Amino acid sequence: MRAILKEMKDFPDDRLEELYQFIHSLNTGDTPSAGTRKKILSFGGAFGNMNDKEYADFIRQTKKTRAALFNRNIGK
Repeated sequence: MRAILKEMKDFPDDRLEELYQFIHSLNTGDTPSAGTRKKILSFGGAFGNMNDKEYADFIRQTKKTRAALFNRNIGK
């Protein structure tokens, strides 16, 4: 463990971000990968052309659809 920390201490400053990204790529936790983050962020502004009423209708319909899909009895 100490050898790893020593190597990290001596890592060039201009490559620290790359090292940081690599370390996080090894994490098997619930954090999304860079690819997943990019896909999620690609939707940014997707609803920007909707007015408030249209957006409220969209949210209401989405909630109604979710309730219908996920409140079913499966396996009976």
